[in-house]
Amino acid sequence: MQVPVVLALRALGLGDGLAGVAVLRGLRRAFPDHRVVLAAPDGIGGFLHRRGIVDEVLATAELTALTPQSWARSHDRPPEIAVDLHGCGPASHRVLQALRPGRLVAWHCPAAGHHSGPVHRLHEQEVLRWCRLVASAGGSCGPDDLWLDLVDLPLSTVGAGHVVVHPGAASRSRRWPAVRFAAVAAALADAGHRVVVTGSPTERELAATVTPPGGADLSGHLDLDGLAAVVAAASLVISGDTGVAHLATAYRVRSVLLFGPTPPAWWGPAVDLGLHTVLWHGPRLDPAGYRGDPHGADLDPALQLISVGEVLAAAGRLPAIGREVARGVGHHGARGVGHGVGHGVGHAVGQGVGQGVGQGVGIPPVTDSVSPVT
Repeated sequence: MQVPVVLALRALGLGDGLAGVAVLRGLRRAFPDHRVVLAAPDGIGGFLHRRGIVDEVLATAELTALTPQSWARSHDRPPEIAVDLHGCGPASHRVLQALRPGRLVAWHCPAAGHHSGPVHRLHEQEVLRWCRLVASAGGSCGPDDLWLDLVDLPLSTVGAGHVVVHPGAASRSRRWPAVRFAAVAAALADAGHRVVVTGSPTERELAATVTPPGGADLSGHLDLDGLAAVVAAASLVISGDTGVAHLATAYRVRSVLLFGPTPPAWWGPAVDLGLHTVLWHGPRLDPAGYRGDPHGADLDPALQLISVGEVLAAAGRLPAIGREVARGVGHHGARGVGHGVGHGVGHAVGQGVGQGVGQGVGIPPVTDSVSPVT
């Protein structure tokens, strides 16, 4: 007798895949006798398969890659249950409807002829949104289901206790300026912390400009398992709104996260909020509800407003980063980065960044820039 299949479609990247761990576990609870197949890109799909989150991966780099023909190559009958974890329809609904599943679990979408299911809400935290959908099918899950175990990871190539700085992002609008990442990395290194810079093969030039003397540049040298191991062994992660931030959540590593176009209430950490400090200036730009273009070609104005001093101050508030940085950012007034953090982290910020980020840019009160994740 063949084991029935529940097919989950989430043909998205690393961050989306990690944010979907909770709902994939919810599907197991809803359909314990089914084999869970994930339609996703090879990288994140394989990573989740090796963690036992799913039973099988159907390589799906983009939405149009999942067709009745691609399904039939590895399965001789339609899936008993298809779950749209990709979007709110109608395009993703129709992709799954074309497979003729016995049941479709998806958001209410009359345009796709799907009249059952809960109503999609735009202004909802990503993890909670999809947990609500899966709950409608009988699967209980929540933010605590995002955690991943350490036991199945390889050993970190750089040991433990380091600070991971990840300057890259998929789009320019979510990429904090390299000169500021470099200033943060230099300040931490000057304070005695081991800095590890990560990035993809296409981000090697960026990583090289950010890596301080004595730091480790691992850009382009890690597969996803290796990257996860380096993050899991870190004492702190500093990154933008990107996949590495979700690895910090998954492995319960302290982080300082820099948000710009997307509100952190939608995509910020959903669990262990005391471990993660989110910096965001969206309310300053639009108190009624700021949202930029997460795929834009220009630096988002909200991300632009985050200063080097704020990031170092946030790092100093996290116990794992040590007293040197915390003491150095104790006076983060309007005098600028050069004066505000010079004593604790040396002259790497004060002199290395100079007028552009030093005295020329005052550090706003840190309390103004820390956005609660609700």
